[in-house]
Amino acid sequence: MARPITNTDRTAVRRLHGQGMSRNDIARKIGRSPSTVSKIAAALDLSFDRAAEVAAATEVRRADLASRRTALAAALQDDAEKLRAQLWEPCTVGAFGGKDNVWSQTQLDRPTFADQRAILAATGTAIDRSLKLSPAEGGEGAEQVRSMLGALGEALTRAADDGGADGG
Repeated sequence: MARPITNTDRTAVRRLHGQGMSRNDIARKIGRSPSTVSKIAAALDLSFDRAAEVAAATEVRRADLASRRTALAAALQDDAEKLRAQLWEPCTVGAFGGKDNVWSQTQLDRPTFADQRAILAATGTAIDRSLKLSPAEGGEGAEQVRSMLGALGEALTRAADDGGADGG
């Protein structure tokens, strides 16, 4: 048989709720089930609704992730710039070769064509990823410009049609 709810239980729930404890923490503290604590809280007109706290925590997390994405996008742009600079820099190319498999190296004015192609591919990948993390500025403004140009085009078309009807 269930243990009856006492005034001590009610007082403890009110006090611990006022201290900001969660329903489950209160239940552990007073040795009652979470459902009993919920019944007591409802009778005392107390609520464990944490929607506002969860919403605030979610917004903080979203802002933190946005900041981290922006920082990563900037780092990827830096990487792309460093990679691109390598396209025209002198470099050393080395390989094992010959019948004795001896290491040899050569200084070049710039990387080989195949290496330049690989550098360009890596540069493009870094730029592409950075733009996905943090799109180029002016996205909303660009849409406004497209809309304005579309409206201007429609107005010019109407004017041309009206002018053609008058004979020019």
